[in-house]
Amino acid sequence: MTGAVPPSVSHAPRILLRAYRPGRADLGELLRLAFPVALVQVGMMAMGALDTIMVGRVSPADLAAVAIGNLYFFGVAVFGMGVLFALDPVIAQAVGAGDPTAVARGVQRGGAVAVGLTVLASLLMLPAGPILSALQQPAEVVPLAAGYAIASIAGVFPFYGFVVLRQSLQAMGLVKAILWTVIAANLANFFFNWVLIYGNLGAPALGAVGSGWATSLSRWFMMLLLIAVAWTKLRPSLIPFRPEAFKVAPLVRLLRVGAPIGAQQALEFGVFGAAGLLAGLMGTVQVASHQVALQLSALTFMVPVGVAQATGILVGHAVGRADPPGARRSAGAGLLVGAGFMALTAGLFLTFPEGLASLFSRDAPVIATAALLLPIAGVFQIFDGLQVVAAGALRGVADTRVPMVLNLIGFWFVGLPVSVVLAFHFELGPRGLWWGLALGIGVVAVLLLRRIRTRFGRELRRLVIDEGHEPYLGVQGTT
Repeated sequence: MTGAVPPSVSHAPRILLRAYRPGRADLGELLRLAFPVALVQVGMMAMGALDTIMVGRVSPADLAAVAIGNLYFFGVAVFGMGVLFALDPVIAQAVGAGDPTAVARGVQRGGAVAVGLTVLASLLMLPAGPILSALQQPAEVVPLAAGYAIASIAGVFPFYGFVVLRQSLQAMGLVKAILWTVIAANLANFFFNWVLIYGNLGAPALGAVGSGWATSLSRWFMMLLLIAVAWTKLRPSLIPFRPEAFKVAPLVRLLRVGAPIGAQQALEFGVFGAAGLLAGLMGTVQVASHQVALQLSALTFMVPVGVAQATGILVGHAVGRADPPGARRSAGAGLLVGAGFMALTAGLFLTFPEGLASLFSRDAPVIATAALLLPIAGVFQIFDGLQVVAAGALRGVADTRVPMVLNLIGFWFVGLPVSVVLAFHFELGPRGLWWGLALGIGVVAVLLLRRIRTRFGRELRRLVIDEGHEPYLGVQGTT
């Protein structure tokens, strides 16, 4: 039957669309997993939002420094985070297939990859100051932003280590420990910020640089606490040590699945990072207002990111238990929930832009400029939800290479060039940047939805990592 197209999806487009229609049970299963996963994502983003709020009380320069320094950190680290997302299909499909040995090998391989990624990312963080100066960022902001980036090096390993543990536990359907850990980490981050940003308890007032150190401390706290809280669940995957998990060939296969995910994440983050750097060319107020609007957009975006991860997990479970119809319905459920939530947040951005912007800054020019950007963010919210959930569903079947190319086309060949033209040629400033981003997101969403329809309409089989042949990348085409 290899290469055969299931008869239920091989004829008319109408039948194809019907195959993705979720039932009540499918929606219920998704929501039960997606709700805590989305809360985890919001909690993770809340740490960055808290940094922005607390530093915003110091000065616009410190706020801009955290924006640029955080941009630099994630610009370096996001590829590795995406590589580790390869654990989603590997572990979720192993769970669906009832294969605990493959689960353990996946977790231990993820830890080994995290160590290598830490070395690479830490080296790339060191030249933050010269690179930011070469990118012509505001002179008063560069030393603070570079200090923030250097302070963040201490948190690189726990950042990646937490990703390994989180993706593994989520794929096992064990999310409560992650949720409580993230809540505790937010409280710890508030305390560390209070001490190091403002100089409380005898510490020096370090402003933006203090926020970088606080973030690194919070990441160590978060990783170690998750190990402690979830130890009974993690122990079978961590002990005993499995030497076969560190063989070169399976590691290479894992990287071949993960590298396109990392590239896709880097492309998406990079286009927003490039927009931030372009905003920096306009001045401190512009980059600070861009950061405010980006933080609000990213905060709401975390919910469909959580839905995307839950969708990928459920799709992976279905593939692992040889249930292609269930995989398609899970993809449909995720798209419906992700788009529905973002429709609600779009209404908030369009209705209350000034009030939302004032949560992040007391500076009137920053608030006024951010309020112009938020309605534009509201326009692309629904497309943003669709594209991230579509990418998650494709990741569940380990379809990673084509989505990477589609991201490149939409964000870099369409979105960013339009941003530059509108912002500088037509002199629309930050609004031009955001209208270009909106167009790019729309293009990516349409392309990824077409990819789902193509790939999920064909045979779905489990990803192979440990056998001595090339990994099966999720879906097989017709022969």
